[in-house]
Amino acid sequence: MTTMEFKLTLNAPIETVWHTWTDSKDITNWFSPEAYIDPRMGGPYELYFDPSNHDHQSTKGCKITEIKPRTSLGFQWRGPDMFNETMNDPAPITFVHITFEVDSEKTHVTVHHGGWGKGEKWEEAKAWHIRAWEGVLAGLEKYLG
Repeated sequence: MTTMEFKLTLNAPIETVWHTWTDSKDITNWFSPEAYIDPRMGGPYELYFDPSNHDHQSTKGCKITEIKPRTSLGFQWRGPDMFNETMNDPAPITFVHITFEVDSEKTHVTVHHGGWGKGEKWEEAKAWHIRAWEGVLAGLEKYLG
């Protein structure tokens, strides 16, 4: 099982960065057009990339698996519909783990996306997610300016 890792440093205080990941409204400014996040252990972490259909292109049903305010956040992950048979239905659902570190007025963010299986379809899903995470994190960086 492999884990992807992405790192970025944001010119924003940790409270602001934490809020962008844990607030249903704030996350729509840079990640998905609609979201339902309840920042507590076991709470939903649902991102809707097609707000007109919550069962399509979403992380519907995903839950928070770890939450240590301003330190770390973990949640289950569902891939896009084109990878349903590989990574969504039935399980396994992959997982995301994010750590936050303060450095003066900057915040270092590390995103790990793990739980990947083996085989050609999994490699396709991983390649797609690498591009997606790079785009999403660039959007976060742009949003926080």
